[in-house]
Amino acid sequence: QVELVESGGGSVQAGGSLRLSCACTTVLRPFTEYSLGWFRQAPGREREFVSAISYTGLRTYYSNSVKGRFTISRDNSKNTVYLQMNSLESEDTAVYYCVADYLVPKNFQRRSDYDYWGRGTQVTVSS
Repeated sequence: QVELVESGGGSVQAGGSLRLSCACTTVLRPFTEYSLGWFRQAPGREREFVSAISYTGLRTYYSNSVKGRFTISRDNSKNTVYLQMNSLESEDTAVYYCVADYLVPKNFQRRSDYDYWGRGTQVTVSS
């Protein structure tokens, strides 16, 4: 069982930055055995993959739309995963969800492969 709690969302002007955090509480297995990621959902759109990091921290993945602007990282001492978002655009406006899966999901970009989801945090970028 894993509990995920996101924070750090808010409103920012285009070109600005935000850092999302996701605090993870695990019960049976240690945090270090979970791959983590972020998805987002804008109004009227499908929930889409944003970024992921493997349980080792050695591999990171990004959607084409955020590559070069967003950076995912994890701090195993704090059981937390971060998403640093720079050069934000109005198209980044969405609810951002933190996800976790034990060891390695079959497909890091497929939402159905993640067993655990947070409740989301709103990010609003105004142009």
